[in-house]
Amino acid sequence: MIPVQLEIQGLYSYRERQVIDFSQLTAAGLFGIFGAVGSGKSSILEAILLALYGSTERLSDRGEKNSMLNLQSDEVLIRFIFNSGKNNSETFLARYEAKRNKKDPEKVDPATHTFYKKSGNDWEPLEARAEEIVGMKKEHFKQTVIIPQGKFREFIDLTPGPRAEMMKELFGLERFDLAAKTGFLLRTVKDEKIRLETQLQALEAYSEETLKTEKEKLNQLQAEQDQELKKANKLDQEVKSLEKLRDKHRTWKELSITKRELLERKPEIEEKRRIYKDFIQAKTYLRPVWNQLSELQVDAEKYRVSITDSERFALAFEQEISQLKEEEQKLREKNQQRPDRESKIRDLKKVLEIKELRDKMIEASDAIAQITPSQEKLLNKQKQIQQEIEEFSKSLETSPSNDSNLLASLKSQLQSWSDWESQIQEHDRLIGQFEKEEKNVSAFLEKLHYSIPEEFGNTEDWQKAQKQVILNWDERREHLLRNSGLKVHAHLLEDGKPCPLCGSVEHPNPLDQSAQNQAIKEIELQISQEKDLLEKILLIRQQLKEQEIYLQSHRDNLERRRKEKGQLTEKLSKLLESLKEFDLKDQEGLSSRIAELENSNQKREDLLQKIQRKRQESDQVRAELDTIQQKLQQAQLKKESLATAIKTKEEEIKDPTFCKGFFDKNPTVIQDMILRVAHDIEQAAAALESKQKYLQEVQNKATTNLADLKNFKNSLEKAQTKIKELQSEFESLKKEYGFEDEEALIRLFEHSLDAEKTAKEIEQFDRQLDLTENRLQELESEKGVKDFEEELFQELSQQLENLQQSNNARQEEVILLQKEVKVSEQKLQEKAMLKKELERVEKRETYLKELEKLFKGSGFVKYVSSIYLKELCHTANQRFMKLSKNSLSLEIDEDNTFWVIDYLNGGKRRLLKTLSGGQTFQASLCLALALAEKVKALNQADQSFFFLDEGFGALDRNSLRVVFETLKSLRHENRIVGIISHVEELQQEIGVFAQVELDPEKGSQVGYSY
Repeated sequence: MIPVQLEIQGLYSYRERQVIDFSQLTAAGLFGIFGAVGSGKSSILEAILLALYGSTERLSDRGEKNSMLNLQSDEVLIRFIFNSGKNNSETFLARYEAKRNKKDPEKVDPATHTFYKKSGNDWEPLEARAEEIVGMKKEHFKQTVIIPQGKFREFIDLTPGPRAEMMKELFGLERFDLAAKTGFLLRTVKDEKIRLETQLQALEAYSEETLKTEKEKLNQLQAEQDQELKKANKLDQEVKSLEKLRDKHRTWKELSITKRELLERKPEIEEKRRIYKDFIQAKTYLRPVWNQLSELQVDAEKYRVSITDSERFALAFEQEISQLKEEEQKLREKNQQRPDRESKIRDLKKVLEIKELRDKMIEASDAIAQITPSQEKLLNKQKQIQQEIEEFSKSLETSPSNDSNLLASLKSQLQSWSDWESQIQEHDRLIGQFEKEEKNVSAFLEKLHYSIPEEFGNTEDWQKAQKQVILNWDERREHLLRNSGLKVHAHLLEDGKPCPLCGSVEHPNPLDQSAQNQAIKEIELQISQEKDLLEKILLIRQQLKEQEIYLQSHRDNLERRRKEKGQLTEKLSKLLESLKEFDLKDQEGLSSRIAELENSNQKREDLLQKIQRKRQESDQVRAELDTIQQKLQQAQLKKESLATAIKTKEEEIKDPTFCKGFFDKNPTVIQDMILRVAHDIEQAAAALESKQKYLQEVQNKATTNLADLKNFKNSLEKAQTKIKELQSEFESLKKEYGFEDEEALIRLFEHSLDAEKTAKEIEQFDRQLDLTENRLQELESEKGVKDFEEELFQELSQQLENLQQSNNARQEEVILLQKEVKVSEQKLQEKAMLKKELERVEKRETYLKELEKLFKGSGFVKYVSSIYLKELCHTANQRFMKLSKNSLSLEIDEDNTFWVIDYLNGGKRRLLKTLSGGQTFQASLCLALALAEKVKALNQADQSFFFLDEGFGALDRNSLRVVFETLKSLRHENRIVGIISHVEELQQEIGVFAQVELDPEKGSQVGYSY
């Protein structure tokens, strides 16, 4: 993560908006943020943590947000732009905003915390949180990227468990926690082992000995089966030979019965043969002549009947034609009167039209009579409305007119009066609250001043004196440490041999290491106590500064509230003064005056609305009057038009004398007469045409009837001649074929014999009888057929069936035994495979149990974590040994506890906690740099960022110089380091820095060295 820009407003001492541009600061590699105690340096880191994780170092996640807001600000707003992701190639924006509650300023509403990702020139909102974007939790972020004040040595002070957990989360070592996966695999293997053992138990009954016994039994059964099969085949051939003879014997018996039945039917067939012969002769030679004779006799009878009918029809046609001619003459005379009758019909239609026009004329007169009264009524109504409008207008002129601006002004003044009184009461409450808070802050300031010793005029002198005390104690400790370093050579001193340091050959008083160590411990304890006192002094200074700011802020707020109250009181006085001209002294009087004005205005408004409604009513009456006048004019025009039409129709009548009597009759009667006469005219014409057509048809039928009579007579003569010829021929044929009895011959003609069926039946009988006799001769000539013995055949068949049943039973036994042998072979193969699989599973179970022991209790994760910690120590030692002049190095044991190798004491090992404050700072710095370097490699970034908020007061000048040489060298490693401190000497070491100053009016202000 690389910071780009930080915007702060309303956080702690940052009253006004401040923008910190990190671009030039980070470009320098090593930069500082300097300022006096309480100026707001550490608040920059607080703002970054708040923007990323929504909480600060001073306040917990559920801390009082009211405490972090500037007392003179209504909201806190932080916008932090930074680069992150792989190789820090992506730009993100973290935004945090919280506002005071409008109703209760002491409370702060829930904050809005959002993240954005830069895409082109736009910011796209993200659902991800800082843990996903930066890649670490807040606690790890404070230990590897931003180390707040007082938290620098936190990584060292962690116990082994939390330290290993941190390494696990920071470097993703949970991927090495394989205990659960191993346990799952082991349970799976155990289940598989149980399954295999269960299957093997089910196969214990199968063995090689059992399989051998089953095969021997199978071979014996197959040999016995072969012998029985040979016997059965031989007997089967004998039975099949007898079966053929039995079938022939049965056929011989059946044919004998058939022959007997055929001989019994032979007389019947002979009779049918005789009848068939006579029937064929009669049908072939006599039936055609007899059929012609019968047909001619029928035709002759038809001709005689037709001649009788034709003679009768000729007489009837002659009478009908005479009558039709008389009727036609009458209809012809009636149709000659048609033109005169049609003229009278047209005159009657004119009469109907005139009567209809007269009715419409009466309706028009009635309409005129109805419209006239409505017209007069509307004229009177319009006159009355005009009088009412004039009366309302006079009332409006006499009504007093009020100034609408005055009414609006009085309403506004009444609202302002009420609002200002409420605001004055609210200001009185806030002034009382600020006065109370001012007293509390003043009392706390007085208490802080009492805590300063009398010999010091202020906290700054007290702080300088305390730093000098710590410096003196540090010098004494350094002196003792240098002496303790000589102890490495003290054991080498021998009387008479020169000292490697001073060259003396006498050593009367060598160094006592135990006394030296005790003195160092006492001094370190004293230094720790003095540092605690210095921290207390710094805290008192910071509290004094903050409380002075708070006091000034309360006084400013109190003065502002009093000033605002005075302004409100002055406005209220001016308002009351302006109302004196209306003789108004209180809000009740002002409200009454407003009500009177509103009532007067309402009355005028009512009069105006009445006038408006009457005018609208007048317009409506005028519109109705125009409509009625238009209808009256249309009715008068219609009446005149109807009178003209009636006169024209009367002139068009041809026979006025005939039509005169019809004007008094009902139109329905006239219309019925018109329809009746018109219908009679049409019917007379149609009847004449129909009568003429029918007369022509009857004349044609009479002519046809005479021609038919002549034809029928000729045909009868021809038929009678042909009948005589056929009767002579029929008599000669009867004699020729021996049919003397004519009645018997006619019965034969009418016989229902089916000649074809009878011929087939006779032919089939003859053929079946011949076949039966021939087949019987063949079977009787074959040996053994006629004398077949059924008992012998049944006996041999039973023997064959018994042999087959025995053979089938033995075959089933063989098949069953073959299946058993096959199953045994398969089960033995399966048993061998299961044993092999069980051996493999048991071996895998042994391996997994061993792995389970290794992975149990996150053992493998701890092992990998210890490797990471060892690499961390190795990386840290490259700097720590330089800082300690090769006298100290770091080491991690199997329990992940930090130790120090003291080369000035024979390379012995001691706990890291036994180091002095300065040495602990050096070790913490080296470990923090190493940890940040590992995180940089983990994030695949070519640059890394490290922010340190530490006073460096525990280091002497020489150590401070070495530390800063180390920090400067990080720039060559593409590392960015930011330092926050109040130590003035650091500004001389760091060329690029931001200066934070606390302005009493504006709050914290940020400037730059460039």
